[in-house]
Amino acid sequence: MLTLYYNRFSLYSRPVWLALLEKNLSFDLVSLQLNGDQFEAEFLAINPFSRIPVLIDDDLQIVESSAILDYLEAKYPTPALLPTQAKELAKVRMVQAITINELLPAAVGLIIHLKNPLELEYARQRAINVLNFFEDLLQELPYFAGQFTIAEIVAGTLVPDLPKLGISLELYPRLDRWSQYLLSRESWQTTQANPEEFDNFQRRLRVLVKIWQKRRRQRTAIFAQRNLQHNP
Repeated sequence: MLTLYYNRFSLYSRPVWLALLEKNLSFDLVSLQLNGDQFEAEFLAINPFSRIPVLIDDDLQIVESSAILDYLEAKYPTPALLPTQAKELAKVRMVQAITINELLPAAVGLIIHLKNPLELEYARQRAINVLNFFEDLLQELPYFAGQFTIAEIVAGTLVPDLPKLGISLELYPRLDRWSQYLLSRESWQTTQANPEEFDNFQRRLRVLVKIWQKRRRQRTAIFAQRNLQHNP
């Protein structure tokens, strides 16, 4: 039985949740509150890096969302979420990496830097740069690789929500159409937060950043002690 440790609002967890739904797999969900659950000893025994998601499959514990997505694709290849042609595969991997490395930090910046105009504008321009790239890459196709893939699962956790963060999709008609396709899918309707939940998440994230900074200082001491014991 598959078990996913996740948080509904984690932008790393949700692609895995979507992939499980799209592949019509049976799984259990274990929700972690990001105000400290991930730092507790019980969870650190599962993932010493204190991050979600984690997928448990019998005696195998898989950390890092990209590794989990690849595992699910290899073990449960139907329906396929990765193309086999080189050009299309490159598009999927580009969208996946750019979403995580560029768009996700930009989205977080749009949430937490409301009182810092310079940082807020940097986050906004960073997000717009990604949208311009995605708009050109999508062309007139319904999906980035011509078929529904991991590109949609990863980018689709962020792009449809950007209007809630003050970035309209009106200037990106291809992406706007693509977003509407995704929002109509049952898996998106299952995982999508309503406006009130999303507003609450934004407020909690601003507080959580401060909590994480405090816990990070505490964990520095724990890491130092643990590593000393491991390498006396």
